[in-house]
Amino acid sequence: MAGRTAMAGARIRLLVVDDSAVVRQAVTMAVARANDIELVATAADPLFAMEKMRRNWPDVILLDIEMPRMDGISFLRALMAERPTPVIICSSLATAGSEALAQALAAGAISVISKPKLGVKAFLEDSSDDIVAAVRAAASANVGVLRGGSSGSSAAADMAAGRTLHRADVILPAGMAPVLQTTDRVIAIGTSTGGTQALEAILGSLPRTVPGIVVVQHMPERFTAMFAERLDSLAAIEVREARSNDRVLPGRALIAPGGRHMLLRRSGAQYHVEVVDGPLVNRHRPSVDVLFRSVARFAGRNAIGVIMTGMGDDGARGLKEMRDAGAATIAQDEASCVVFGMPREAIRLGGVEQVLPLSQIAPALVAAGR
Repeated sequence: MAGRTAMAGARIRLLVVDDSAVVRQAVTMAVARANDIELVATAADPLFAMEKMRRNWPDVILLDIEMPRMDGISFLRALMAERPTPVIICSSLATAGSEALAQALAAGAISVISKPKLGVKAFLEDSSDDIVAAVRAAASANVGVLRGGSSGSSAAADMAAGRTLHRADVILPAGMAPVLQTTDRVIAIGTSTGGTQALEAILGSLPRTVPGIVVVQHMPERFTAMFAERLDSLAAIEVREARSNDRVLPGRALIAPGGRHMLLRRSGAQYHVEVVDGPLVNRHRPSVDVLFRSVARFAGRNAIGVIMTGMGDDGARGLKEMRDAGAATIAQDEASCVVFGMPREAIRLGGVEQVLPLSQIAPALVAAGR
């Protein structure tokens, strides 16, 4: 498809930019086993990287934030202004660096790999499959969307490799749905790669009269609170990281915490959320399927489901359950997605009522919530 990075069948050209020789060596070893990835160069800082990129432009860049001579964020901004290219941030998520990481995502980074401050080599060796999966996912990104973006993307939690486990039933056991005793509307949104940018566009456009919103965005632990704070500062509605028993109210959006599942519950006519531990579902925690299944059960036809940009199929089955329960359902269209995987699977399963470009989703939610 036009606008994607690596051509079908071609090897993915990867550039690693990190001042740590240990990181460069570990990533080199991680991708060496992948026949579809070619490490075209490594660089100790962005200025060295620019010299090498002039000779052989990469399809994907793995980028650290703190480096000598030029920091990763400044490099990322310059790159996106000149020639947008999928960038994976590989950085620590320590509190002290969280603002810098938020700036990187806002500048257009595709995803994030959280590396520890200590034991980096062992961590990267253990995470080699995740790194390879992240590179492959980034290579499929819609570069045209990156060119127009300003707020970034989701984290590498979306890229976690391994066997897909459809275990939403472990979190939400099967059973009869409760009798509906309310007409209050609930909006449920699920997204992953590219989702931070998409959520900023949607939540930043909604009025305070919009129905209560519950959101799963695949992100690492400790990052969702900061992400919610950023959205709250940009939106007219209230946005915050969810806690168990938080009410789902008009003009409020609750973001599932990284590393935990979020479910919708109802007591009488009042909706609230429950935040729980549990196994990975579709390789993720939080999982969109877990949220959507709970919304189908407790909100039924009073719900509006939205599945947006992201790799994989998390949320596709849950959205189908929502539609079968009478909910209105929307998928983001391919042209405006960074990665079309999740919406494509939901459409394929018959769970989508409308396919809309990103710019039309917020108006559709306002109209459906009246």
